[in-house]
Amino acid sequence: MRRLQFPLVVFVVLLGPLAVVYVIGTEGPSSDVPAPKELATIRDFGAVGDGRADDTAAIQKAVNASVGDVRFPHGTYRVTKPIVVELQKVGWTSLIGNGTARIVMAGPGPAFKYVGTHAGTADPSAVKPDVWERQRMPIVDGIEIIGAHDEAVGIEATGTMQLLVTRVAVREALHGIHLTTRNRNVIISDCHLYKNAGVGLYLDRVNLHQINVTGCHISYNGGGGVVVRGGGVCNLQISGCDIEANMDPDGEPTANVLVDGGGVTAELAIVGCTIQHTHTAPDSANIRFIGADSRDRIWGNVTISGNVISDTQIGVDIQTARGVSIVGNTFWKGYQYDLRIEDSRNVVVGPNVFDRNPNYWDPQGGNNALLFRNCQDATLNGLHLSGVTGAEAGLVLEGCRRVNVTGCTIVDCAGGGILLKNVTDSRVSDCLIRNDLPDKNSWLPVKVLGGRDNMVADDLLSGHPEADPPTVHASGNVTK
Repeated sequence: MRRLQFPLVVFVVLLGPLAVVYVIGTEGPSSDVPAPKELATIRDFGAVGDGRADDTAAIQKAVNASVGDVRFPHGTYRVTKPIVVELQKVGWTSLIGNGTARIVMAGPGPAFKYVGTHAGTADPSAVKPDVWERQRMPIVDGIEIIGAHDEAVGIEATGTMQLLVTRVAVREALHGIHLTTRNRNVIISDCHLYKNAGVGLYLDRVNLHQINVTGCHISYNGGGGVVVRGGGVCNLQISGCDIEANMDPDGEPTANVLVDGGGVTAELAIVGCTIQHTHTAPDSANIRFIGADSRDRIWGNVTISGNVISDTQIGVDIQTARGVSIVGNTFWKGYQYDLRIEDSRNVVVGPNVFDRNPNYWDPQGGNNALLFRNCQDATLNGLHLSGVTGAEAGLVLEGCRRVNVTGCTIVDCAGGGILLKNVTDSRVSDCLIRNDLPDKNSWLPVKVLGGRDNMVADDLLSGHPEADPPTVHASGNVTK
């Protein structure tokens, strides 16, 4: 074996009485060490990537070869039926591009379908050894998928553990990402789910705990942005996303984020997102949570914090939920309501801004009102509510019990400040409720109709509250 030889160089440095010897150079490595081999790509299995050839068989062949990294170089790859990744058969498998590969799904169904066998929970004791050894953490990264069939879907997954979809774009399909049956510990990040006829991210009657959706643009999907229907979904976290206009004005009512019970739906956090559009869609909402699967089972534990929410019929719509916290959001242009909460209990709505900003003025309206109907045990604190029009009052409590409204600022709401209808055991205190609009002849800061055992105390009001004496105890209010 021939080896590369380097000259031996010796330096001797005299340091007073000491001599320090430096030796530089030695035998080098063997010249016949092979260079790293380039990883195989789907082209090595026969894919053409010209946008005309049917590359389905070639890509499926690459998956079935158990190469692990199924790599997609630059090109447009046309497929006509789903590429199925049966994890138990092929082992750990990731579909990897670098943003320069396009998949055109020209047939029905998902372009890529991951099938795992995980039937347990996220508890380590519930994960079978073969899931760790052959199936864990399937990845789809850096690929664009375009639908070229009415029933084309981007990615579908069932039975997976630790699915990761990142830097993926799906457009012009039926659904972007479709999660079915059962999955655990899913991460969807840095994706563009854009202009699909159905849902951007669809949790379709799936049993799924622990899913994080972060840093995504989910926009212009006709059937909703992030949609949960039925199944059993817990621990859904949506953060740092832009979620806009995910409803068809001519389609069925939906929402940018829709959680529609029918099963266990609980432990939802929506934090730090921009969520808005489209008010022209029927009964549209930015966030809609429907939390009951029967009259006796009310799900919830919902946190909505730090979001920008605007331009739908209802900004946030909560129905039949328990354990709701809504804090630190900015709302405007809720054409029916900025916030509507019904048939719910243990609700906290903390400091939020509900404003009619003149820079966003729409002459057609936007009531921006707040409605709590048939709710029990709620705390409303630090709300800033301004410019409500076309409603009975800025804040309406109807059929509620044990509601504490404190420290709120409610100004220039044309219909009135606060209206209590058939409310019991509730309190309005330490609020500033004023109207400085030119036309305020019939305006009332607080109006109480029916109910019993309520208190209106220590508020600063422009005008006098109106209430039947048996329904409310009023004291310490300053009126002018």
